Formats: sequence, C-alpha cells, structure tokens
Amino acid sequence: MATIKDVAALAGISYTTVSHVLNKTRPVSEPVRQKVEDAIRQLDYVPSAVARSLKARSTATIGLLVPNSVNPYFAELARGIEDACERNGYCVILCNSDDNPQKQRNYLRVLLEKRIDGLVVGSVGQDDDLLQSLAGVRTPMVIVDRELEGVDADLVRIDHEQGAYLATRHLLELGHRDIAYIGGPAHTGVTQLRLGGFHRALGEAGVPVIPGRVQHCDFTSPGGHAAAAALLGGKRPTAIFAGNDMIGFGVLRAAAERNISVPAELSVIGFDDIELSRYVYPPLTTVGQSIRELGESAASLLLARIVAPRVGQAEQRIVAPRIVLRESTGPRPDLFNDHR
Repeated sequence: MATIKDVAALAGISYTTVSHVLNKTRPVSEPVRQKVEDAIRQLDYVPSAVARSLKARSTATIGLLVPNSVNPYFAELARGIEDACERNGYCVILCNSDDNPQKQRNYLRVLLEKRIDGLVVGSVGQDDDLLQSLAGVRTPMVIVDRELEGVDADLVRIDHEQGAYLATRHLLELGHRDIAYIGGPAHTGVTQLRLGGFHRALGEAGVPVIPGRVQHCDFTSPGGHAAAAALLGGKRPTAIFAGNDMIGFGVLRAAAERNISVPAELSVIGFDDIELSRYVYPPLTTVGQSIRELGESAASLLLARIVAPRVGQAEQRIVAPRIVLRESTGPRPDLFNDHR
C-alpha cells in the first residue's frame, strides 16, 4: 500500500508539501497541487483517516449501537440518523448486538477506541455492566427509544405510556370490552410503560382486565404469533393491542390460520408505525411516530452537542404519539359469541 512518502517521491516534492495539500493547512501553487494529485491517482494512495483525525481531533464519525438491526424499527431509525449525519458531513458506524449483552459491551469499546465524535444508543437490555460503561462515557451521547437508568445523556423517545393509552382508548371507543394486550418482555421499561397506558385507559372506562388477557413475548412476529395462538385457542377477546407492529403481524397470521376475520371478528392494533404496517393484510392500525424523524432528531441533537457540549441537565425530547387508522380495527361484533 502506498504511503505519503511514496507520493512525495513520485511528485518530486517534500513530504511536508504533500501533507499541506492533503490537509489544506497551507496554500500551495497550482502546479504543485496538480503534481500531488497526479501522484495520488497513479499510486492509488488513500490518506490515513487515523493520522488526519489526530491532527484535526475529529474523525467525523458517529457510532450507532442498536440491539437488533433486523427489526424494521431500528432499520428505519438508523436511516434517519444516517441521513441527518450525511447532510452534515459525518459517517455512521452501525453496530448490531443481536440483544447480546457481551456484544453490546464489545461494540461500545470498539466504537470508543475508534475515537468517534458522538454516540447514539438504541434500546438496550438491562445489562448492568453495559449501563456502567455507558455511565462512564465522556463522548457526546444521545439515547433513543427509552431512558437508561444511571446514564446521564440526552434522550429522544416517543411517549410510550400515552401511545398505549391512545391505542387502548381507540379500541374502547369501538365498543370493545374484552381486550387483550401482548407486550414485549415484561422486564423492559418500554413494556412496562405501554402496559401502564393499557391499564390507565381500561381503568378510566371502568373495564376490568380479564385474567389471562395480558401476555408477554419477544418484540418479534414469531413471539406475537405464539402469544396470539394462546389467546385465540379458547374464548377469545374481541380485540388485541400488540406491543409493537412486529408482534401485531404475528397476531394477524395467527388469526388468519384460524379463519378469524380481521376486523369483523377481531380487531388488532400495533405500535410504532413501521413502513411494513401499511402493506400487511389487512393494513395494520397502529400508534404512529415518524421513526425516521425520530432518528433525525436524535442525530441533530447529538451533532449540536459535538459543536457545543452540554452544560447542566440532560435534554429530553418526548415525541407525542398519534393513532394511524388503517383496516385492522373496527366495531365490536354485535354477536361475537356466535363466532367462537
């Protein structure tokens, strides 16, 4: 691999002059600049990003740590972050931990070793070692999706509790009283917030939670499919609130396998409004947020912190949720007992 000294030798000029051309640290004549550029092309020389970052004290890179890049939510979130960073001259290094605490810690160490200028952390598991590592990070950092206890960083997330409240109230307004909730893993903060919104809406309406109507699974379609199969095997609810859209897709599949018509016999509502929710059948009613805009908001906040480090209390940007009406919810069946 060619070095800067090889470029200088081929161009017939000093190493220092080549450095000035590459780093634009001092004016040089046009003929000299042309010699350097010709030599670079001939040798296919690639400047050392590490060396340049040491001089500039900036790598123009952002680290993004997510738990599951296969989940469309995180894919769309990453796209929003990448778009905002690209417009501002930054590259993004995406690290997918597959919900593995050890991988999360390893990737965090690698990102910090690469001297990234900033870090965006997606939703992570309750791993005390990782949280302790994040608490010690001095690089500008923004948390996306949910708050991490003990980590002093800016936060950008949707109002999970209010979103779940809106979703449940929507089903109540359609006349449903036997409503089930399929949430993510019970220990996660997101699940607890959304479950809280579910209970608040039912409580305000004076509707009790029927025993066995709250199920937990992974935030995946297979998880939603298995949980829905348990709910739909006997006396089934007339509506199911899925803790995210991926769970909702699993519910729709389980209903179709049992020839249960959605929404005529069963209403289903999700959470997140990922792009795929528009294209399943029937299109999924969901609690929406612009996931890309959420990512862009997180990136813009981080880039601002890189330019002007935070002084004082961390900022929290809580995005208001909204109902996105599609075709998977409808009025409670008038004679739904006949369908069981």
